[in-house]
Amino acid sequence: MSNEIVVLGGGESGVGAARLAKLKGFNVFVSDSGKLSDKAKNVLTLNEIEWEEGSHNEERILVAAEVIKSPGIPENAALIQKIRAASISIISEIEFAYRYTSAKIIAITGSNGKTTTTMLCNHVFKRAGLNAEMAGNVGDSMAGMIADGDKDYLILELSSFQLDDIVEFKPDIAIILNITPDHLDRYDYDFEKYVNSKFQIIKNQGKEDVLIYNLDDPVIVKEIQKRNIPSKLYPFSILEKVEKGGYLENETIIINNKQQFTMSIHEIALKGRHNTYNTMASSIAGSLVNIRKETIKESLSDFQNIPHRLEFVSKVNGVEFYNDSKATNINSTWYALETIEGPLVWIVGGVDKGNDYSMISKMVSEKVNSIVCLGKDNKKIVDAFDDIVEPIEYALTAEEAVEKAYELARNGEKVLLSPACASFDLFESYEDRGDKFKKAVKAL
Repeated sequence: MSNEIVVLGGGESGVGAARLAKLKGFNVFVSDSGKLSDKAKNVLTLNEIEWEEGSHNEERILVAAEVIKSPGIPENAALIQKIRAASISIISEIEFAYRYTSAKIIAITGSNGKTTTTMLCNHVFKRAGLNAEMAGNVGDSMAGMIADGDKDYLILELSSFQLDDIVEFKPDIAIILNITPDHLDRYDYDFEKYVNSKFQIIKNQGKEDVLIYNLDDPVIVKEIQKRNIPSKLYPFSILEKVEKGGYLENETIIINNKQQFTMSIHEIALKGRHNTYNTMASSIAGSLVNIRKETIKESLSDFQNIPHRLEFVSKVNGVEFYNDSKATNINSTWYALETIEGPLVWIVGGVDKGNDYSMISKMVSEKVNSIVCLGKDNKKIVDAFDDIVEPIEYALTAEEAVEKAYELARNGEKVLLSPACASFDLFESYEDRGDKFKKAVKAL
């Protein structure tokens, strides 16, 4: 039998998987139909790993012992179908890395807030002096992290794409923050398929494992009720009390686990309702590994949020600018509109991933005075809001969007970039979009 592992895709997760596979004695071949970055090429060459770019050598790929697939490659890709037809195992980088770690795993998924919650958990665990590191969809790939030396705790941000190709992967603590329509283009516009993908996170859990989940999310609750879940359940809620888990009462977070502790939401570094959820999930995880409540509270009060997520940029002549470029779906933007007090000039647009703008029309009518569309195709946005917001302007660069928003903003108004869409029509990534927005604001 072949000892060759083929890694499809030479991004962060692909290169990490290739390094770990090489370290474990496999012959490794990395194949990417696009262009590899100079960094990826250097790392692969340094580790004596064969690679190709610009095309796939199908003859070689179709005799592999196993294929590790980049999360970016959809299941319906022609090459994936050929590999399946050849009865070759296809797994995710997460699944491959899991074989080589003895770490306790805290895995976090959700449509929104998972990066913030992962970073917050990591902050709590490190403050407690634990040998912990975050990986997955944020930071290094899980495989790359393990190749550099295993940890006692791995805190993983996992997208639905990463969970799609797991077989035996099992977190000790799973966190599901929320499930709202996102990436539906990848799931045949079938919301149930997307929900099932998120619930892959608990697929292999047993009665000794933990599921922390949002009791206020009707999709999650319905799913839990219809599944036979052996895991220990720790819900969190801002609407009702829970015996085990976390809840909000009189603007105070109450965590009820092995130890009870309370903390005023005014002491927490992260503001807004969605961040109350993220904070509760992180607090429960920390308390379950016996981190002292004083340490958890200190961590929650001095945490610095991630760039491009409700990031205050600058105040120019009475107008505040906020960068929420990471909001690539409608629910993220809903959170941003809820958190930032109006009135607002809203910069929105990009590559629509199946948004239902009616979800936020009430919020927009209450808070948004004018809109700047930053994208190539704005028809859906205009159709949704031209009856309730006037004026709607258009821009094809971040500079143009910022200048128009600044002209529209009256003194005391805020400008919010919260696109609700992917960035690939005009930018390399949401980071690129956010960076250009910030640069344009600083240039005013």
